[in-house]
Amino acid sequence: MAVTLEQAWRVGYTCLKALLRFAFMVANNLVAIPSYVLYLIMLQPLRMLDSKSFWYIEGVLFKWLLAMVASWGWWAGYTVVEWGDDVKAVSEDEAMVLVNHQATGDVCTLMMCLQDKGTVVRQMMWLMDHIFKYTNFGIVSLIHGDFFIRQGRTHRDQQLVLLKDHLEKYYRSRNRKWIVLFPEGGFLRKRRETSQAFAKKNNLPFLKHVTLPRLGATQVILKTLVAPQENGTPASGDTVMKESKAKGLQLVIDTTIAYPKGEPIDIQTWILGYRQPTVTHVHYRIFPVKDVPAEPEALTDWLYQRFIEKEDLLTHFYETGAFPPPKGQTKAISREMTLSNLWLVGIQSLAFLSGGMWYCIFQYLYHCLF
Repeated sequence: MAVTLEQAWRVGYTCLKALLRFAFMVANNLVAIPSYVLYLIMLQPLRMLDSKSFWYIEGVLFKWLLAMVASWGWWAGYTVVEWGDDVKAVSEDEAMVLVNHQATGDVCTLMMCLQDKGTVVRQMMWLMDHIFKYTNFGIVSLIHGDFFIRQGRTHRDQQLVLLKDHLEKYYRSRNRKWIVLFPEGGFLRKRRETSQAFAKKNNLPFLKHVTLPRLGATQVILKTLVAPQENGTPASGDTVMKESKAKGLQLVIDTTIAYPKGEPIDIQTWILGYRQPTVTHVHYRIFPVKDVPAEPEALTDWLYQRFIEKEDLLTHFYETGAFPPPKGQTKAISREMTLSNLWLVGIQSLAFLSGGMWYCIFQYLYHCLF
């Protein structure tokens, strides 16, 4: 089939745009990430004198870095429409966020749609696959205190012990409030067949749009972060003193990400922007943690039920283009989330100015020493 001049022009324009976006992303990373690290090295004396202020500043810088990632998608026309409960109203409460996982773009989508949720982004902790430790953003997540979990049955028990230790060491001391995890333990396309076979063997529902979640990390988080008075567990004197300083985990936010036609956005698309502008839909449902069972068997059933509901939500979305209304209502209300272009430009400009400043400082030091 012959290629028309218009088609050739479109392909050329798309390739040129992708190349320019990639060059900008690389430059952005080369100045923003080292600047983040250097600012925090410079602030180490403050960390020793006033840890709370240090982690506040780190959180602001972390939010700005995530905003830069969000801007790559935002400027390519990859926007978000939100449904269900309004999580902005509970942004100051401690919450565990359960998210379905389809592609690498899920993380970028969350980085975008949580930007306008108050202090959430700078006070959140992520649980992600250990492979992300070796990406360009790995050093940032390590400093921020995110947890990299290694998948696989042989590592499972050890990883849960490490997760518990990590939460006890870093979650309260760094004033974290939201913790985000993907309970399915991998991408939908990689886990669907195994999950369906497990469901058939154990007489569980057949799921197409999500997979059955794993219990381990969810259970560790609830045991470690929920205050005893919330789940009815007797507390020792030391525990009561510790929990009196924090309310503990108060909410579980069940988050469902849906892409038009079930075609998820991956990180390559997010960076290069070669797909046409796309609206990603995110549905939230908030559960008080007191309504979440603590016993393993009951918690497993509760968690399975959440993902069965996700299956129903996604089935409805793919059939109608919208999520169903809440029970007792006739119409579902959606909300378009927005980001300020001026704010995004300001953050990007600050990153490049910071890179220039550090370059001048090192040049001056080099000439002084040599």
